[in-house]
Amino acid sequence: MDEIKDRESLCIKVSKTQGEKMLGLIQEIGIANRKLRIQNDASSIYIPLSRQPNEKENAAMRVQSLGFVLETRTFYEKSTNKTLKSVLDKQLQPSLLASLPRALDIIGDIAIIEIPSELRQQERRIGKAILESHRSVQTVLAKAGAVSGTHRLREFTLIAGEQKTNTLHKEYGCTYMVDVAKAYFSPRLSQEHKRVASLVQSGETIVDLFAGIGPFSILIARARIDVKVYSVDINPEAIRLLETNARLNRVENRVFPILGDATKIVEGKLAGIADRVIMNLPERATKFVEAACRAIKPPGGIVHFYSFVRRPETIEELQRQFCERVEETGRKVDKFLSVKVIRETAPYE
Repeated sequence: MDEIKDRESLCIKVSKTQGEKMLGLIQEIGIANRKLRIQNDASSIYIPLSRQPNEKENAAMRVQSLGFVLETRTFYEKSTNKTLKSVLDKQLQPSLLASLPRALDIIGDIAIIEIPSELRQQERRIGKAILESHRSVQTVLAKAGAVSGTHRLREFTLIAGEQKTNTLHKEYGCTYMVDVAKAYFSPRLSQEHKRVASLVQSGETIVDLFAGIGPFSILIARARIDVKVYSVDINPEAIRLLETNARLNRVENRVFPILGDATKIVEGKLAGIADRVIMNLPERATKFVEAACRAIKPPGGIVHFYSFVRRPETIEELQRQFCERVEETGRKVDKFLSVKVIRETAPYE
């Protein structure tokens, strides 16, 4: 369906320099009209709204943004995009159609999908359908194994589009060079990256023990100009990409990539310097609790600890195990500031 310029809507007019910040805020509040296309001119962005913001929402926007106005404007409706299921509707039998994955990961212009065994013979057809239903995608990769190894890598099979594994990915105003075959990255953690970055205070020193290509480190450094982030990873390709991403996002003066094993790096360079430690290695994080405790300043600090919980194990049992590991280092957990499920990785996990 072609776009039709026939819809009037209340909108926010904001300067281009504040547009991305304002868009993120109104999407978080939940008043963005996703059916209409954002407009712009030489100096301003016009963001359509689904309703009039209330007094509290107005106040929040005024605190976060350097000036905006509400006005009514005519917008284009967004075109109706095809879905993967609609593209394949007449190409697959109903039983196979029912087995189509409900979600896929899009990293830059690369789509990654997990093909069930019953659809393996149809994977090329599915790949082409993804290109048709997602116009920004240039490459479709199928998962060909689980994440494994010290570097947390996965094998992929090209099922459609351009033969490549590297791309530019954007997330909350940051641009990342990603190579999915050489360094771990998950777009499903984007909200967690933002959540942690929002908690960091001015002047903090952060140790990101398993930094990968830098989604925690760089977003933190973009949010706070007076922090120091020491970003550790054992994968040389991840560090190479992290160095590139620090330059791309102009934070190389506050993000310091370090190649090596987290335990050895902390012992040699980072002992007792951190206000905050990030431990995004859920499959093996418990083995590095001692390194995190060594990195935290003697008076104390905050640790963001991630781990898998497999039922019937509970989060409470994981908390108890974490406390025990911390006490083995001669330190103690004062309190848990937040305990939450980030996402499911498999049934019962």
